[in-house]
Amino acid sequence: MREPKPPKNLRQFIDTLRREGEVVEIDHEVDPTLELAEIHRRIVAAEGPALLFKNVKGSSFPVVTNLFGTPKRVDAAFGRRPQELIEDLVNLATRDFPPKLGTLWQKRKSLGALTKLGTRQRRRVPVMEQMQAHTKLSALPLIKSWPEDGGHFLTLPLVYTEPVDGGPPNLGMYRMQRYDDSTMGLHWQIGKGGGFHHHRAEELGQALPVHVFLGGPPALMLSAISPLPENVPELLLCSLLQEGKLELGRSDATPLPLIGESEFTLVGEALPHTRRLEGPFGDHYGYYSLEHDFPVFQCTRVYHRKDAIYPATVVGKPRQEDFYLGDYLQKLLSPLFPVVMPGVKALWSYGETGFHSLSAAIVRERYYRESMASAFRILGEGQLSLTKFLLLTDQNVDVYNIKQVLPTVLERFRPETDLFVFANLSLDTLDYTGPELNKGSRGVMVGTGEKVRDLPTVYEGPLPQPATAAKAFCPGCLVVEVPAYEAFADFAHLLSDGSLQQWPLIVLVDDLSKATKNDASFLWTTFTRFEPAADIHAKTTRVHRHHICYSGSILIDARMKPSYPKELLCDEKTAEIVTKNWERYFPKGMAMGDSDTAHVC
Repeated sequence: MREPKPPKNLRQFIDTLRREGEVVEIDHEVDPTLELAEIHRRIVAAEGPALLFKNVKGSSFPVVTNLFGTPKRVDAAFGRRPQELIEDLVNLATRDFPPKLGTLWQKRKSLGALTKLGTRQRRRVPVMEQMQAHTKLSALPLIKSWPEDGGHFLTLPLVYTEPVDGGPPNLGMYRMQRYDDSTMGLHWQIGKGGGFHHHRAEELGQALPVHVFLGGPPALMLSAISPLPENVPELLLCSLLQEGKLELGRSDATPLPLIGESEFTLVGEALPHTRRLEGPFGDHYGYYSLEHDFPVFQCTRVYHRKDAIYPATVVGKPRQEDFYLGDYLQKLLSPLFPVVMPGVKALWSYGETGFHSLSAAIVRERYYRESMASAFRILGEGQLSLTKFLLLTDQNVDVYNIKQVLPTVLERFRPETDLFVFANLSLDTLDYTGPELNKGSRGVMVGTGEKVRDLPTVYEGPLPQPATAAKAFCPGCLVVEVPAYEAFADFAHLLSDGSLQQWPLIVLVDDLSKATKNDASFLWTTFTRFEPAADIHAKTTRVHRHHICYSGSILIDARMKPSYPKELLCDEKTAEIVTKNWERYFPKGMAMGDSDTAHVC
C-alpha cells in the first residue's frame, strides 16, 4: 500500500491527527501563563493526544501543542519513507557502488526524489494573506511554561538567516523571549549557524536580517533541529523529507524569503552590538537556564494566514515531545554516521539526558586505539561536539539500551588507560554543570577487546558511612545514596571501603529511589548532574606520559550542587487550577499524568 505524502503544512497535519483520533480540541478558556503548559505536561505524561486550544485568554489565535508527543504522531508527520530514502541513497553511494543498471532501476523512486529537492518561488503564498505593518507581538499567544520563567516565549520558532557575505542560509530553532510589542530575545547558543551569521554581521557593523517562521510543514520543524553540517541548508533536507520542493514567497519589504505554508512570519533584524537579559527559562534538561545577555530581535512586520494557528511546545524533564523528535531524527540520520565517520558502526545520544550529556557508540578497533580516533571524530562533528560524556565499545550491543551498553563497557574498561577527561572546553549553553556559562569538559570511557573482569550484580554490604542506601543499576554500576553535597565530600573514605571496590563504577546520588526508579531516571539524574573534570573521582590518580591514570573504582558525584539551577516543578496554584478544571477542558474524559515526575523521577 502506497504511503501518503507527508503533510505540506500545519493544518494538513492537524487534519491527519484528527482523522486518527490523535487531537483533542479544548473550548474552555485557558490562560497562556502557566495554565496551558501544565495541561500540556499532564497530557504528555499520560502519553495523550495533541491539543488544540481554541479559546486562549488575551488572543484571537488558537494554539496547538503536543504535535509530536508520541512515536505514533511522529510517524504520522514523517512516515517511514524518509528513512528508506536515505538508506537507499547511502547504499547506492557505498555498498552498491558502482551501481548496476538493475540496481538503479530498482531504486528509481529514490533517485527520482533528488529531482524534487530545493525550493520553488511563488508570487503569492498563504502566509501573506494578512499583514501587521505596526507590530503587536502581544497579540500572539506566547506561553509562559514555568513559574520562574522570565516571561513569555516562542517555543517552536524557525529562525531563518543568511550570511551577509553570501552562502547557504541557516534555519534553526532557538527560543525567543518577548520583551514588548516589537522586540524579543534571540537565544543563539554556541555552535549554531544563526549565531555565526550574526557574529559576522556585527564584525561589519551591520544588522542581520532575520525571519521567524511559526508553523509550516512538519518536515520544516524537523529540519530546523537537524544536526546538519554548517553549510548544508536545512531547507534542502525539508524538501527531501516532504518529497517536494518547498514553496517560498517574496515581499518588497524584506530581502529574505517567506515560507509560503507557515502560519506566521515575523520579519525583522538582529541588532548589532545590542544585548539584553534573557531568561530564566525552564528547558529540556529539566532545570532552569538562567538570565544571561543575548542578542535582540527587532520585529518590523508580521505576516500571517487569515485563520492562523499558533504552534507551541513545552519543554521540561524528559520525556517531552522534543524527546520523540530527537529519537526519530537520530534513527533517520543513522545510515549517514558510518559514511561521515567510517570507524563508527552505530551511535546514539540519550534523550533522557538532554541528548548532549551522554552518547554511546559502537566503533571499530582494528588497530590500537582506533576507538579514540572515532571518539575525536564524534566530538568534532557539528552538534555532536557538545557531547559531554561518551561511551565506546567495539562489541555489537544494542546501542539504544543503556543496560546493555554500560555493562559491556565496564567488563572491558581499565581505569588506568581507558578513561579520558578533557578539561577547559566548551559546554552546551543549557548545561550548568561547568564552572561558567558555555565552559566545561568532556569525558570518554572506552571498553573494547576482551573482558577483563566479571561484574557484580548485587550489593551485599555492609554500607560504609555515611552512605544510607545502595542499589545496582546494572551489572558493574552501583548507585549509592549519601548526604547532600554541602555535608559530605570524603570520597577517599568511600573508595577505600572493601565492600565497594569490586564495583568498577559508583554513582553518588541524593535520592536512591528516584535515581533507580527506571532507566530514564538513572540517565537523567546521573548525566545532568555531573561534569567530568569536576565530579569524577578515584581512589588514587597519577600522571604517566601526561595521561591521568586512575586506580580502583571510578566514582561519579551526581548530586545536586549549590551552583546548579533549580529543578523544574509546577507551582501549587497552577496545579490546583488545572486539577479543578480538568473536566471542563475534557468533558468527555481524559487521563491525567503527573507533570512533576514526567518519566524521570
